Amino acid sequence: MVILSADAPADRVAIGKIFPRKALIDAGGSAFDSEVWCDPRVLDDAYKRPSNAFQSATVHLTSADAFQGFKDAVLADPRMNVQVEREIDYYSKQSTAMTRLITVLGGLVALIMAIGAVFGALNTMYSAVSERGREIATMLALGFGSAAVISSFLIEALFIAAIGGIVGCIAVLPLNGLTTGTMNWQTFSQLAFAFRISPQLLGAGIVFALAMGLVGGLLPALRAARMPVATALREL
Repeated sequence: MVILSADAPADRVAIGKIFPRKALIDAGGSAFDSEVWCDPRVLDDAYKRPSNAFQSATVHLTSADAFQGFKDAVLADPRMNVQVEREIDYYSKQSTAMTRLITVLGGLVALIMAIGAVFGALNTMYSAVSERGREIATMLALGFGSAAVISSFLIEALFIAAIGGIVGCIAVLPLNGLTTGTMNWQTFSQLAFAFRISPQLLGAGIVFALAMGLVGGLLPALRAARMPVATALREL
């Protein structure tokens, strides 16, 4: 397999000062942090591999527009049996299995936490309805409709959910830029990646929290609107 890229910088990997028995290698937090570059003859000698056998080759072209012409020229050579693709597409395919696993696990965790959040909102709002029975009955007796009672409790539930969502977003901010690694089960190599907490993700988290608050506050709000006025007023 040959991997050809038109957009890979020539100085992708920066090697720092080499000290006795130690070398500092940094790829700027990219996927190349999981790789070590060296002379192929040294590596082939260490692993007892043929000197002319390569699993992949990365080519730095003059521009991104030169990729298609270079690809056609390589594939037209009958001596070579290769797969030619951009570097970003190659790593995207390499991480497909891990991306799917993280997505499934993250979805399950989010679902379990969402169910817990709904029950928490239900418990909080049902308690609020029980404690404010007289106030609700007074509002209904004064002429406020069921829609006003429902909207007031829903607004309260959304306000509580918004506070929880904001606190959760603040709690995950320290993870932004954190680099870690995992096994790539397609190539059995170490894959380095970094967490990115973008404004879009934070916004989605707030919207998700509001949705959970809306679901958890709807039933208590309906119960408050249907509360018998006469029964509640006897408690005054």
